[in-house]
Amino acid sequence: MPKLKIAILFGGKSVEHEVSIQSAKNVFSALNKKKYLPILIYLDKNNHWFLANEKSLINFAYHSKFKNIGAEVALVPGGNGKIINLAKPRQTIKVDVVFPVLHGTFGEDGTIQGLLKLAGIPFVGASVLGSAVGMDKEITKNLLKNAGLPIGKFLTFRKKEKINLKEIIKKLGLPLFIKPVALGSSVGISKAKKEKELAVAIKNAFKYDSKILVEEFANGREIECAVLGNENPKASPPGEIISTHEFYSYEAKYLDENGARLAIPAKLPKNIAEKIKKLAVEAFGVLSCEGMARVDFFLKKDGEILINEINTIPGFTKISMYPKLWQLTGLSYPQLIDELIGLARERFEKEKKLETNFKLK
Repeated sequence: MPKLKIAILFGGKSVEHEVSIQSAKNVFSALNKKKYLPILIYLDKNNHWFLANEKSLINFAYHSKFKNIGAEVALVPGGNGKIINLAKPRQTIKVDVVFPVLHGTFGEDGTIQGLLKLAGIPFVGASVLGSAVGMDKEITKNLLKNAGLPIGKFLTFRKKEKINLKEIIKKLGLPLFIKPVALGSSVGISKAKKEKELAVAIKNAFKYDSKILVEEFANGREIECAVLGNENPKASPPGEIISTHEFYSYEAKYLDENGARLAIPAKLPKNIAEKIKKLAVEAFGVLSCEGMARVDFFLKKDGEILINEINTIPGFTKISMYPKLWQLTGLSYPQLIDELIGLARERFEKEKKLETNFKLK
């Protein structure tokens, strides 16, 4: 039986570019080479696609330049997985499944998913709607709230909108968290303990997005839960992030080896752990997710659970919570990748059976 060709997309036009490369490195290493033939495709900061060198991927370090880029390529709309060499159009590669390991803008927000649907190829993770909804934290929170799921208080602001700092503090108190609406990896996030810090934090968040959130401070433990599946998703045991920084910042996540400790599984009463798992699956469904997602929570001292956000392409670095949580259940990293590919193909086959022509009787 021939090996399935799996295109791993990574890099991209995002502030999470380097994180994406680290995740791709681990997905590539975990991929069962006896079953799959990996095709590495690097997206530069201008979203140009290039065939990538395996050695460069494995040896890549944070914030270094990705080297040894091969031919520039493009995915053919309607080509059912055909990728062409732009310099030599007769040279093509036919891939069977795409694994987008693209965190943040233009990778996790539905844009690449729309392109892959137009190309007619199975891909891992949420489709267009789930990706777009999960990326926009305001939409996420509003949908969760409308579904009766627990979230913290927040306010949304857009660029050039008049912002009254005293009114924000009156409504939400201090300290506050300020973040871009559509970014991940804690990029652009600040904690403000004073009004002056709030003004600086708002200005910083607007560097990365035209819409920002200001959230009340949820004084509690940071709990994460992994979800896997399509129509019948399942949740992993919860894990806990114990940060040594002021909060779980980009530096704590990726640059400081001692920036955080992962408690896997989280030390929780059984009823609390089960409630978090149930909420994770419910949030996954409400937000139209498929394939995979990581749902992040705050567990307050009084036992109240708040859903913070969802990540439809969670981190796959060597210290990432998502694959580690599934390992608790006996699902190894290679088996997890295998299941995600299977879910992508299953969804694709079901969608192929839908009618695309309408005939009047």
